[in-house]
Amino acid sequence: MADLDAIFKAYDIRGIVGSEIDAEACFAIGAAFGGHGRDQGSARVVVGRDMRPDGAELSAAFCRGAAAAGVDVMDIGMCATEMVYFASGRFGIPGAMFTASHNPVGYNGIKLCGPGATPIGTGTGLEAIKARASDRPPRTAAAGAITRHDILARYVEHVLSFVDAGGLQPLRLAVDTANGMGGLVAPAVFDPLPFEVDYLHPELDGTFPNHPADPLRPENLQDVQRRVSAVSADAGLAFDGDADRVFVVDEQSRPLSGSLTASIIATVMLEREPGATIVHNVICSRALPEVVEERGGHTVRTRVGHSFMKEAMASSGAVFGGEHSGHYYFRGNYGADSAMIAVLVLLEVLGRHDGNLSDLVAPLERYAASGEVNRDVVDQVAMIERVAAAFAGCEQDRLDGLTVDCGDWWFNLRPSNTEPLLRLNVESSDPAEVRARVADVLALITP
Repeated sequence: MADLDAIFKAYDIRGIVGSEIDAEACFAIGAAFGGHGRDQGSARVVVGRDMRPDGAELSAAFCRGAAAAGVDVMDIGMCATEMVYFASGRFGIPGAMFTASHNPVGYNGIKLCGPGATPIGTGTGLEAIKARASDRPPRTAAAGAITRHDILARYVEHVLSFVDAGGLQPLRLAVDTANGMGGLVAPAVFDPLPFEVDYLHPELDGTFPNHPADPLRPENLQDVQRRVSAVSADAGLAFDGDADRVFVVDEQSRPLSGSLTASIIATVMLEREPGATIVHNVICSRALPEVVEERGGHTVRTRVGHSFMKEAMASSGAVFGGEHSGHYYFRGNYGADSAMIAVLVLLEVLGRHDGNLSDLVAPLERYAASGEVNRDVVDQVAMIERVAAAFAGCEQDRLDGLTVDCGDWWFNLRPSNTEPLLRLNVESSDPAEVRARVADVLALITP
């Protein structure tokens, strides 16, 4: 069986298919997940998968493992990750989604959640499931049933409930689904609405023949930027592979950061619930907590990653949470993230706005940012300590990697959850200083 130490990460399971993750491992993990849920009173689990070529085999093995542990399996087939969260929340059962998100072809993995879409990650059950899978859990005397379910219509009804669908205004959109699961969910949500939509790469193809399904990288936004310009769209949308992340492009083809999009949504949620709490992670722009506090809200800062965000959402009672990487969390969505809900909230406020998207975001654009800069690093811990020592005179914290606040600029340097990389984010009010400070930090971590 594959090495579980290699594929169990901080908040999910992920690896290269064949050499790191295979059907045998997925059967054992499914059995462990089913047994874990059964011990906590869950007699049923929901399982979905994205469009990766090996997803059918791996998820089927997982389903058989879960059934062998004595729980019934609700197999919802190909879906967006947020559809698993929806089913988990709606039916109060644990969920598993087979996806490697934005990773290239050849990777696959599993995102897990507890009943009600509660997080499963480091400290919230992932270690127990790993230990159980390592012991190769025995089959139960009475195996559970595996049945197929189609929940798309109920999911669409759910996400539309977050806006006044009848009051949405006509808009023209360019939507790049990158051959990922957005090709399934975006048309299902948008077709009943007064939007004229130009789709790019809507075919479900886990080999990603057009470009990687990683909208965090600027080069992967070029197709939607060109289409926005070509058709004079009001906005462009770019989804990742499992369609739980979305990045927005304005009518001038300029990308909005995840922090900026989160700031817009936060203002809407605070209008609906004055004084509410908003969660953000350590690499979000300073503008986000500023905007929230200016509008009478409160903020909670947490680690990067869906399990940590969900924990913070639940413990704080937050109405909304945003990650710089394009994940957006809603209390009304069982505390889970939903790209489609975020898009609908944004498009509703854009339709009401007397102007373009660029006008709407202008008051919220306050800082220059480097974007995420990645470097291959063998000894991540040693390099982080070297950087910490070099900036010993600045305020520092270790909530997630190393965050250094030097007053008029700040940065975060943290290890990747899935790759042997260090990830650097720098922000300042001055673009020239951002470039200079990126060079300073990279000089410390480059051999």
